[in-house]
Amino acid sequence: FKKRCWTERSYSFFKKNGIIMQWDDVGYLVLKNRYNENSVIAEIYTKHHGKCSGIIFGATSKKIKNYLQIGNKLYVNYNYKNDGVLGYFKIEILKAHTPYYFENKKKLLCIISAMNLIKLLTVDLQENIKIFSLIDDLFIIFKKDNWIKEYIFWELKLLEFVGYNLNLKKIAKSEILKNEILYFVKSNSEKKYIPNFLIDLNENDLDNQTLFNGLKLVGDFLEKNVLRPNNINYPISRLEFVNLFKS
Repeated sequence: FKKRCWTERSYSFFKKNGIIMQWDDVGYLVLKNRYNENSVIAEIYTKHHGKCSGIIFGATSKKIKNYLQIGNKLYVNYNYKNDGVLGYFKIEILKAHTPYYFENKKKLLCIISAMNLIKLLTVDLQENIKIFSLIDDLFIIFKKDNWIKEYIFWELKLLEFVGYNLNLKKIAKSEILKNEILYFVKSNSEKKYIPNFLIDLNENDLDNQTLFNGLKLVGDFLEKNVLRPNNINYPISRLEFVNLFKS
């Protein structure tokens, strides 16, 4: 697929003369909102252009509507006149991931939550191949028996790729209680226990409470260190997903 690679001089010429510019890419649908009766404004995380917003005309038609499920992989052609002015997408379906999980509430909410995190944590029009590949990996994870455990590590990788590395092995301390090793982190105000699988990496048969504790630990870090300092509300989609594991 072509990447946008014109010089500043050629870009100035295009902008001055009102010429429509375009590029082709592949991407994942991370958000869609109704624009008018027949169209939506979509955010798509693309391989070579990062997160991009644009209008999809005719999005309510039968041909296009079924493609526009959050998490589906699309071929996109993007057209625009000026940076800062909303352009429009022409799309084709490449992989309809999400419909496979319409009957699986946990995986469906996981997709919505993961795509919402991609939206919140990434910068517009900034290429990041690692993040794009991470979205590819999400749908590989779903095929595994221990997919929820793998998804927690997926979130940790996402945080690392956007500059917030929660290095649990480095900061964790341990204690022995009733012949069992417990890991924790301690601050001036609290002592927070870390599920062992996040340190030892070798536990597979995890109950819902342990998974909930792992998801909550990552969520607390996300809220305290990323969202709150940037005045971003904690995503409801992630809260709904995590609460499915609450005992």
